This record gives sequence, structure tokens and C-alpha cells, in this order.
Amino acid sequence: MKPVPVSPSNDRLRIGARLRAARQRQGLTINQVAASAEVTKGFISRIERDETSPSVATLVTLCEVLSLPIGTLFESPRTDVVRKDDAPNIQLAGAGADERLLTPRGQARLQLIRSVIDPGGTGGPELYTLNCELEVLHVLEGTIDVVFSSGTERLGPGDTLTFSGREPHSWMNPDGHHGAEVLWVIAPAPWDTSA
Repeated sequence: MKPVPVSPSNDRLRIGARLRAARQRQGLTINQVAASAEVTKGFISRIERDETSPSVATLVTLCEVLSLPIGTLFESPRTDVVRKDDAPNIQLAGAGADERLLTPRGQARLQLIRSVIDPGGTGGPELYTLNCELEVLHVLEGTIDVVFSSGTERLGPGDTLTFSGREPHSWMNPDGHHGAEVLWVIAPAPWDTSA
């Protein structure tokens, strides 16, 4: 059997940005990382700009300093597309709204929901909470009233309201003749058990 030669890819592996992002997330300076890894500041800078490649031993040391699993440097970036016609229909609360989940179901860090709300549509007469840290409501079209125990906030096109999902609330389209369209951002997703 004749072996088939395999040529390496011409695409150079770029790990510098991932190392820099890990360093910055932890609030570490290049000097601190260089001192901990026992290399020079300039070497760290060149690695982060993908101008040089560290040895395997140095890369392992950098990952230990940054508490970064070495495998994450080589993972392909994940992208998910939810097509408009494939967005699952969900019902968070109330009636009179077509609510579509625009983020993948497996995305626990954040949910994006598009709601098309009928005239008079409502989240229900009772205030409710969600198991999330944050809700953001952005109005694309129409008018939405967000009801809290302390009062009501009226939002129009282009308005955005940010509040804790654990704050009792409800919503309604007060217009009896025109619908509304809104985007809800919920973080983390209500089913995320770490919330």
C-alpha cells in the first residue's frame, strides 16, 4: 500500500489573541505574566501578537499561569445560526404574543427572544419573576408598558429598559389597535442552574 503524503496547512495557528484575552480577563499585566512564566515582557508581547511561537514547555507554563486549559487555545470558534423560519416558538408568560427564541437552546449564558405582541397582549395580570440576573427589553415598534410593584414604565420605539429578572414584573401592549415588536435579552438563560 502506497502512503499518501499529507501537507501541513498554510494557515498558521494563531493563539496570541486567546492568551491576551485570558490575561486581560484576569486583570494581569504583561509584566506579571512574564515574571510568573520566567520569560521576558517582550517575548510575551510577541506571543500575544502572534509574531513568535513559544515552545511547548513555555506554552504549558503560560497556560498554568493564566489558569487556562491548554486545549482551549486550539478549539475552533463556535458559531450558531438560528434562521428566522427555524426559530422555535416559546411562551414565557401571558397571552397575545408570538415569541421566538433567536439564540440556540443550548446557549445558557444568554437568551435573545423576539416578541411580536398583539394589540392588548400581556404578560398576565400577576407579576412574575425569571430565574436570571438581568433582563433587557428593547422596543423595535409600538408601545410596551412594563409593570413593577413600584409603578409602570412606558417604552416606545428605540427605548431600552434593563432590570433584574428576579424583580416581580409583567408587561402589556396598551395600544388596542396596533401591535408591538420587542427584543428581550435574558442573562443567563432561566434554565441555567448556575444562576
